[in-house]
Formats: sequence, C-alpha cells, structure tokens
Amino acid sequence: MASLLVNEIFESIQGEGSHTGQPSIFVRLQGCPVGCSWCDTKHTWDVLPDNVRESDIVMRENEETAHYFETDVEQLFILFEEEAYLAKHIVITGGEPCMFDLQTLTSEAIQRGFTVQIETSGTFEIRCHEKTWVTLSPKINMKGGYTILQSAIERANEIKHPVAMQRHVDDLQSILAKRQTKPLPVVYLQPISMQKRATDFAVNQCIQNNWRLSLQTHKFIGVE
Repeated sequence: MASLLVNEIFESIQGEGSHTGQPSIFVRLQGCPVGCSWCDTKHTWDVLPDNVRESDIVMRENEETAHYFETDVEQLFILFEEEAYLAKHIVITGGEPCMFDLQTLTSEAIQRGFTVQIETSGTFEIRCHEKTWVTLSPKINMKGGYTILQSAIERANEIKHPVAMQRHVDDLQSILAKRQTKPLPVVYLQPISMQKRATDFAVNQCIQNNWRLSLQTHKFIGVE
C-alpha cells in the first residue's frame, strides 16, 4: 500500500513497554486481518469504502469509529503541524501497521528529529528505517490464521506479550527460542484485560523469568 489509511491521530503519553511515560504522537492505521480475540481496537479491522471520510472529520471525532482517511507522508506531517503537536516520539500502531510499507514515513520522521516506534503483531514484513524501535506483540493462533514471521522475531527491539495463562508463556518461550540475533529483545508481560488473576500470573512469571511487567498506564490515569 503506497498511501496510508489513518483511523486516528492523537497526542498523549505512551502507557506501555519500554517507552512508558514518553509524550507521543500516535498514528493509528486502518486494517487488520489477524483477528485477536481480546483486541481493544476492533473498529480498525475492516477497510470498507463506505467508511472513508475527509481528514478533518476523522481528526475531530471524539469516539472510536471505523472511519478513516487516506493520506501520504507529506500530508501527515502537515497535519502534525496544524495540530501543533509537541511530542517528538511517534508511535505507529493499528490495526496492523506493517500491512503498509513504513520505510518512507519512518525515514522522514527520523530525518525531522523524531524517534519512531512501531507496534506490530509480527505477521507482516516490517519495512522501516533501521533506527525505528519495533515493539513485537505476537498474536499466536488467532482467527486470521497468520503466523509470526521469523524476520519479525529477529527485528524486534522489545516483545510485549499479552498473558493470562501458562499457554501464553509457553508461546512466548517458543518465540524466544527461535531468535538468532543477539542480544535478546527486552521482554514485557502485559496482563490480558488487566484482570487481577492475569496480573498476578504476569507478576509471578516476570519474577521467575526476570522479565518486566507492562501495565496499560494510560488507562489507570484516564487518558487515551
């Protein structure tokens, strides 16, 4: 896909993983065939022509919708300027952002003095600038039937893995065993749906394996 399909853009604080607490511009792209059962952005899955809107309409929407607009990289940075964003870290998320070729976007962002992060399921090739921070949140045995690519395992700077039971940890261990590039990525466990049982399990596994805990901090403090 040469152009970008954007579901929303907003400025906030990164609430998860290694960049927790960092002011960030979030660019949420439309489209994802993975079918994660606990996804909290299911409105980004489908790319339907009836949901195309003008960028100014999408930018002003206050609720989660399946509306999106098509744009290119140059227009995207013009939008950043129009919105007077101050953050210098860009988080490209979705949907599944790696359905798009992100080389131009990430390269332009880095040239302009931004740091860039991609949050991906690892089911599509990651096409980006070499200095991009890649957060792999692997989605295994989901409805869409996609597998985690070896290239995504090798490229990941961090793995942020949703967990609620031992099976999820076993899946993570199998991914780590496939990694050939050293050092290993930073590993975060994120409790699914932030339920107490899942959180307690994640804490225990972090201690046992010397991993880190990732909580959705933005939800605790009530920001997007």
